[in-house]
Amino acid sequence: MTPRGRAYTAQRAAVERILQVLYAGDWPARLWAWVPGATTVQVRRAQLPLLPPGTPPLRLGFASDLHLGPTTPPALLRAAAEALAEARLDLLLMGGDYVFLDANPTKARALADWAAAIPARLGRFAVWGNHDLWTRHDLLEEALSAIGVRWLVNEGLRLPDPYGDIGLFGLDDPWTGAPDPAAALAPLAGCAVRIGLAHAPDALPLLPPGAASVLLCGHTHGGQLALPGGRPLYVPGHAGQRWPWGRHEVEGTTLLVSRGLGGVEIPMRAHAPPDVWVVDLHARA
Repeated sequence: MTPRGRAYTAQRAAVERILQVLYAGDWPARLWAWVPGATTVQVRRAQLPLLPPGTPPLRLGFASDLHLGPTTPPALLRAAAEALAEARLDLLLMGGDYVFLDANPTKARALADWAAAIPARLGRFAVWGNHDLWTRHDLLEEALSAIGVRWLVNEGLRLPDPYGDIGLFGLDDPWTGAPDPAAALAPLAGCAVRIGLAHAPDALPLLPPGAASVLLCGHTHGGQLALPGGRPLYVPGHAGQRWPWGRHEVEGTTLLVSRGLGGVEIPMRAHAPPDVWVVDLHARA
């Protein structure tokens, strides 16, 4: 299969070939795991009074940028799965970039095992990231689909009763895919609440103002390397630079940006700790 992701340049391919040689045996991840706190995951929380009166609470879990590969310690991913499992989720939302450098059957199985360890009463849903679309994303799709994960690639759906007035939609990766907001939002006409899922905050400017009540994204890693206090040294893209991590209120949308879990290029983080989100939606007063 030829990966469908755009912007995979010759320079990018050369860098990845070099890293595959340098990082053979995944030694950087094993070394980084010895650093105190390297496998600790922050659980960021948000309480959003968005639901129509009388609607039962709804709990979302969001994880992004696992980057299975030579720069991400398996213990870090286990800690994230345990934290999300303990949260007793209604929905698990997965924000893409599941691998780094390549996808293969071993990584696909590991990804499926990771997601399967997180119960979610109403289901698990996923979108693509740029690193996925640059490799054999079909392997990842098959593995996650086999455990019941539903892919939301420019698709939307209504949740089952008693949440029938709540819509969930996902966009293709804004960086390397072909996002189609109109197609994703079409099934959600009339929904009181629309939960959006996309890999990068670059999805927000593609949406009409307020089209998403809440939008969950990753991609930025919070810069991965940041100054004390969390100011990133570098984040690609205007949207990522404006909203590099955390909670932001933007023209009627609550934007939640995760720093993600794994790493790329370099097997370390500084002042940009890995995180997952647990979001509680409850009824408006």
